[in-house]
Amino acid sequence: MPVLRVALDLPLHRLFDYRADDATPADVGLRVRVPFGRGERIGVIVAVVEQSEWPAGQLKTAREILRDPGPLPDDFFALCEFASTYYQAPLGEVLLQALPAGLKRLSPPERRAGRPRKPPPALPEPALTEEQAAAIGQVDIDGGYSAHLLFGVTGSGKTEVYLRLIDQALQLGRQVLLLVPEINLTPQLEDRVRGRFPDRCVVSLHSELAEAARERNWRSAFAGEADLVLGTRLSVFTPLPRLGLIIVDEEHDPSFKQQDGMRYSARDVAVVRARQLAVPVLLGSATPSLESWANAQGGRYKLLTLKERANPAARLPAVHVLDTRRLTLKEGISEPLLAAIRERLARGEQSLVFLNRRGYAPVLACPACGWVSRCQRCAANLVLHLADRRLRCHHCGFENGIPRACPTCGNQDIHPYGRGTQRVEEWLQGEFPDARILRVDRDSVKSRTQWETMLERIHGGEADILVGTQMLAKGHDFPKLTLVGVLGADAALYAADWRAPERLFAQLMQVAGRAGRAELRGEVLVQTQYPDHPLFAAVASHDYPGFAATQLQEREQAGFPPYAFQAVLRAEAPAMADAVAFLELAAALPVVKAHDQVMLYDPVPMKMARLANLERGQLLAEAFSRPALQAFLPRWREAIEGLKTANKLRWHLEVDPLEL
Repeated sequence: MPVLRVALDLPLHRLFDYRADDATPADVGLRVRVPFGRGERIGVIVAVVEQSEWPAGQLKTAREILRDPGPLPDDFFALCEFASTYYQAPLGEVLLQALPAGLKRLSPPERRAGRPRKPPPALPEPALTEEQAAAIGQVDIDGGYSAHLLFGVTGSGKTEVYLRLIDQALQLGRQVLLLVPEINLTPQLEDRVRGRFPDRCVVSLHSELAEAARERNWRSAFAGEADLVLGTRLSVFTPLPRLGLIIVDEEHDPSFKQQDGMRYSARDVAVVRARQLAVPVLLGSATPSLESWANAQGGRYKLLTLKERANPAARLPAVHVLDTRRLTLKEGISEPLLAAIRERLARGEQSLVFLNRRGYAPVLACPACGWVSRCQRCAANLVLHLADRRLRCHHCGFENGIPRACPTCGNQDIHPYGRGTQRVEEWLQGEFPDARILRVDRDSVKSRTQWETMLERIHGGEADILVGTQMLAKGHDFPKLTLVGVLGADAALYAADWRAPERLFAQLMQVAGRAGRAELRGEVLVQTQYPDHPLFAAVASHDYPGFAATQLQEREQAGFPPYAFQAVLRAEAPAMADAVAFLELAAALPVVKAHDQVMLYDPVPMKMARLANLERGQLLAEAFSRPALQAFLPRWREAIEGLKTANKLRWHLEVDPLEL
């Protein structure tokens, strides 16, 4: 009797066997409905065997083999098996998380045909610069696997390079996968792509899509009908039978790293997928990740460079560093920045005040007794959102009303400390009563429709001053925006995270790149108490290569990635003692001594030690050889799975962590 070997979406590194009288080897890759416990689940058939290692009497019978939409292809399985092995995730979790929600439901909703979408007006091809033409000429779409890093300053026309290469791939009958880091970049890029290829089938895949639309687009890609898939990180697993080119835009962005479930890097998986399929992959950024830059410097990636802006009339903005130690600040804004805003208002140009902290103020406190609005469930403060009269935790979502008096001493004179985008917006409205001020953050933009409306208002000149977070820092082209003022840049310099300088530099360069992208000259004013810091000097001179060389030298001396390879074991429990005790047991396992090339550090609390009522600890494993670490991790994980854990303790392994 044929036996199905089935992968289920469970946190278990094992497969499950079921009887199936009508099964054949051709059913591998199909979905199947099977009994599990007292209920049923949808799984994926990974093998059909003649006999199970379990007694035949103990095997349950599969309820139904689901033959629509057809078996998942071999290359999809190969990619998922790599992700499962490298990231230490159960194969079933990897396979099932890559499918749209409708295909994982026992009773999927009725499928409806999509509404016909009005094609956007066709967009002409702009003339290429010499640098763009040279970059395009170095990518051979039909030449097998190759990895390229496209390093182009903001406004240099990286998207045009993408579009020309996409056109080459489509002319060869191939499909293209274009990955972007965030949903808010998708509408603008999608319209541009559709306008460039009005006769091609372009679909998007991201979490803002309705369930039916996402499944419909996934099916179109799976069937080979979609010519181009534009999506966020999970799209890297989308089955594409004619895939011929993979592009990762803003490849440095941390949004490409999944932070729950299977903790994978979509950028790195994209490179592996390109190698498996022998197709080219292009990673693009104005501020590449140091890992990618090191790969380019070492010859693993081919470096393509765009040093000038694509618009001949546009120049990189002038960056000035303001020493706030010698300036008087009004709500965090210096007089030189206010004067620059006044100049733009007089000329009818737009200004952006950038502060990567939403809400009204980071904390509410009592000056009499020292009470602070701390979250009850996290090791974090509740942020004051004055617009809706709430105190809100940005980590776990807990919220409360604003107290009328101090809960500890009854003092009615409690104050907000620090500032967020709401407070800056309110103050600027009082300072410039005739100006049209628009705040752009996750509190004001909660859906794709709101985001598209916001972009239309900005492009239509309906805003004079923008107050925004990192939502506005990348991928947007506002021709009338000529001034960027950066507030609170110093906060990242205090961070314990050794990646903080890299992230701050990328953020400053990206937001600076919003200024002066057309004929109007741009200016960037960065407020800081450390004007002599080398990071700000590199930003002022737009010197990413110099900054990257310094950072890589420091990392090599310290033994940090990309010169070392890391994995972290994290545990969370109601009591920190239980989490740390578990990590200590894991560190003392015999398998650790058998892998002397891997070093384990002492268990410590995580940076956010308490989150959602759970205490969190971590244990770092590090090696100077990736093969050595990869040989160690599966054996260590198997040994950890055999440990007896405290009640309600949860743990997971993360490979190549971005945060420690």
